[in-house]
Amino acid sequence: MLTSPAALNLLFASTKEDPQRWRRLLEPALPQDRLFAWPDVNGGDIDVALVATHPQGTFAQLPRLKLIQSLWMGVENILADTEVPRGVPLARLIDPGMVHAMAETVIASVLDWHRQRHVYRAQQRARLWKWQTQLLPSDRTVGLLGLGELGSYAAARLLALGFKVCGWSRRPRTIDGVHCSTDLDEILSQSQAVVCLLPLTAQTRGVLNARALARMPRGGCIINVARGAHLVMPDLIAALDSGQLAHAYLDVFETEPLPADSPLWAHPGITVTPHIAALTEPRTAVPKIVENIERVRRGEVPLNLVDFSAGY
Repeated sequence: MLTSPAALNLLFASTKEDPQRWRRLLEPALPQDRLFAWPDVNGGDIDVALVATHPQGTFAQLPRLKLIQSLWMGVENILADTEVPRGVPLARLIDPGMVHAMAETVIASVLDWHRQRHVYRAQQRARLWKWQTQLLPSDRTVGLLGLGELGSYAAARLLALGFKVCGWSRRPRTIDGVHCSTDLDEILSQSQAVVCLLPLTAQTRGVLNARALARMPRGGCIINVARGAHLVMPDLIAALDSGQLAHAYLDVFETEPLPADSPLWAHPGITVTPHIAALTEPRTAVPKIVENIERVRRGEVPLNLVDFSAGY
């Protein structure tokens, strides 16, 4: 005799994501399950928590959790919560739409620097008609810090445009056409453009400091689309003002929103965007979430689990 799959209770807990936007896709994909939105925790009878910047106290009210599913790729906010139950699997979201969007942002920033569009914008403001030296993509090396899903995908797109690509990761990696290394100094010293795609951990906080920026060839650029705390801001300003760096593209900051009185807004060597390099796209993310929920239902191990000791 066939039995119907067990229904699960799901909780949507986020201070930044709209539950209705997700509900429209989750409910048809999981018709046997019930979806609750914080603060309705269904008396604590929740099997799966879907979280992104979850409200304080969320996990203390969920004693029977089987899975914590992040709605974002970054999980440092979840790991920083002392109430996160260490015995419950925590899964990162590897959203194909977000991966594609991040590669677009990286390419747009690299091309803006490579084609010196930031220089021509300044010349336009000064009403100055002047040609800048044109280089080939093969004259440039782009260094990617972080060679996971985001870094690997961005590397392939940069290679297709003709750039030389190298990359740094904590563990040895092999990617076709990419010079991969676990030696950060080696990657910095050969990269005119450095793209930060790292998870934020105790080991990567402040990784882009004065020493690191000084290792880069003069006149390069920094593209930070990971977390603001990766970059030591006074060291960046000093590198820009000295000419060590030509430009910086910053999408993330330690304080967000970036305060209106921050000098970063007006610095001529900085392009600011409001943490939009790659937003989670529910249309491509929901199938990945559903896959993990179905794994929980079948008693299988979810995908993309976080290593609590590593921090990602």
